[in-house]
Amino acid sequence: MKEVQLYTDGACSGNPGPGGYGTVLVHGEHRRELSAGFTRTTNNRMELLAVLAGLDALKHPCRVQVVSDSKYVVDTMNGNWPSKWKARAWKKVSGGLVENIDLWERMLEESRRHELSFEWVKGHAGHTENETCDRLAVAASQGGDLASDTGYEEAQARKNAQMKLF
Repeated sequence: MKEVQLYTDGACSGNPGPGGYGTVLVHGEHRRELSAGFTRTTNNRMELLAVLAGLDALKHPCRVQVVSDSKYVVDTMNGNWPSKWKARAWKKVSGGLVENIDLWERMLEESRRHELSFEWVKGHAGHTENETCDRLAVAASQGGDLASDTGYEEAQARKNAQMKLF
């Protein structure tokens, strides 16, 4: 099984607001950078999408070390929370639905496909690959051709419809 390092970062100007992600994949001497920007999203969604974009780019199952400055992503995956949430129909222990269910479901799929490990690094602390991911994410969020984050928009529409019921 190939071993890959996946470095990730997300950025958002406002929360919600325009956002982007940056990803660097490294396998031996091979290196690939990915990024994309969205018109309206959240920072946590961008952190998750950064990981998912990198995993989606892999053609075969791999052993992947994910390195991120997002405690949200790293702690959640290291604590196996997505599996626990799914077992509770995506409800938090405190009640209410988990945020970003669409992305956590994708993360569970990818964790069955790949052997994943997650490592946290301090952001904006000089880690070369994390700084590269940050630059990619910020540039993507400021790009002129931003996509719609349909998962975010659909979740907002559901919330608005539920609020009208009360």
